[in-house]
Amino acid sequence: METYEKAFADFEWELPATFNFGADVVDARAARNDKTALIWCDATGDRRRFTFSEIASLSNRFAALLADQGIEKGDRVVIMLPRIPMWHIALVGCLKLGAVPIPCVEMLTAKDLAYRIDHSGARGVITTAANTAKFEGMSVSVQMAVGQASGWVEIEDALSTTSDRLTPTEVGIDDPAIMFYTSGSAGEPKGVLHASRALFAWRVSAWYWNDLYEDDTMWCTADTGWSKAGTSILFGPWSCGATVFFYNGPFDDRGRFELIEKYGVTVFCAAATELRRLIQTDTTGIDLSSLRLTISAGESVNPEIVTRWREVAGTPLLDGYGQTETLMTVVNYNTMPVKSGSMGRPLPGTRILIVDEQDQPVSTEAPGQLAVGLPSPQFMLGYWRDPELTQQAIVEIGGDRFFLTGDTVSMDKDGYLYYHGRSDDVINSAGYRIGPLEVENALMEHRAVQECAAVASPHPERGEVVKAFIVVAVGHTPSDALIEELQDHTKRVTAPYKYPRRIEFVDDLPKTATGKIKRRRLRDLEFGRGPH
Repeated sequence: METYEKAFADFEWELPATFNFGADVVDARAARNDKTALIWCDATGDRRRFTFSEIASLSNRFAALLADQGIEKGDRVVIMLPRIPMWHIALVGCLKLGAVPIPCVEMLTAKDLAYRIDHSGARGVITTAANTAKFEGMSVSVQMAVGQASGWVEIEDALSTTSDRLTPTEVGIDDPAIMFYTSGSAGEPKGVLHASRALFAWRVSAWYWNDLYEDDTMWCTADTGWSKAGTSILFGPWSCGATVFFYNGPFDDRGRFELIEKYGVTVFCAAATELRRLIQTDTTGIDLSSLRLTISAGESVNPEIVTRWREVAGTPLLDGYGQTETLMTVVNYNTMPVKSGSMGRPLPGTRILIVDEQDQPVSTEAPGQLAVGLPSPQFMLGYWRDPELTQQAIVEIGGDRFFLTGDTVSMDKDGYLYYHGRSDDVINSAGYRIGPLEVENALMEHRAVQECAAVASPHPERGEVVKAFIVVAVGHTPSDALIEELQDHTKRVTAPYKYPRRIEFVDDLPKTATGKIKRRRLRDLEFGRGPH
């Protein structure tokens, strides 16, 4: 990118008629320049390196194994794995076969998983032996595990006896390719289905935002169930021929920097919550000269983090914005001045508008909802099994179609965008999107809860945390012990990251004339108090 203006003006999407990421990227890279694709290590000191040809062979075996088990093109396959190489192999194997992987975070409970399997109609599950118990009693025809588990196919043993001779499935550019589940402000999580064109298009953010080249080594610390993991731990880096560094272990602030030095990481990606802790780290004696760029997405990066990160790590920190439905659409660039607090400017190939409540464009500096222009190859095929919800998010403005993101932003006179918050009630805690209804439904299963409302509450490190306002049922008394009991209950009923870190007992909840809880009033009350 010489200048942003030239890159944006000259950009045109050129999509192939077919695209199979496993064949057209992984296999093609192996044939053209067979270099290191993946460097992996864990907290015990175990480590492995894989070339593109090794990933190509293993993913061929994986695809053949899936086919032997009866998985076909278009079948959905849940993949719930930690940060281990099998995550890459399983995803690429699914894609080679034309199956649709559904990456999931390990913290999901049996109830969470049962919903996803039933809703998606998944025919296969890939997980670790330790997690197989979560799937007991579920109707899934293909069950494969890393490690020994009764009734499950042990993946590594099976791969050792499976041929790597495979003809990858032809995948049309608009064929379903991958699905992520994301929380909404109402109801159960939504299945966001993406086409193969999205896997092709996500390389653009790797060009302009990650600024990746073949000699780079990129480390993104995102959870393996996040869409961010797909773009920055797989699709983006390997589309550019870069090496991926993958670490499986607990967070250790100084340890993060030591790994950057040891493995020569050149591009680092982490959520703002993690960066807030890292900027407080003593890096004395650690050589960070390999690191040339740091990026962040998933939650807003405060200006002080950007300044302090450059002091600690010696690199620029480029914030970016995206959604599961579109992935990255607004980012900062290495060749463009970074403005304090701005999430950047639209990615080349992305048209945006900022609109008011009547879906009309607002003036410069005025806040409004961010709308992304359609058609866009990055945009989802739609919400799974919910065409009505998909259409509700799309509006026509001046003869063009736009996707309403639900995020409030503003644009300055130079075209830089600034994030103001969600237009709905979704809680963004340390990069995890949490729907309030998911928390409320879990709490309501406890006998001590008569009514409740879950909202975002500001937090100095996590950005936001879940806070529950609770009206206790007759016969129960508010207490610290009850708070702890309700928190433990929520962790058991749904994924632990959704539990309310703060609970306040109230006599009643604010409601509309029709009896709907006014979460916005409670949220405004919390943010009026400031971070605490």
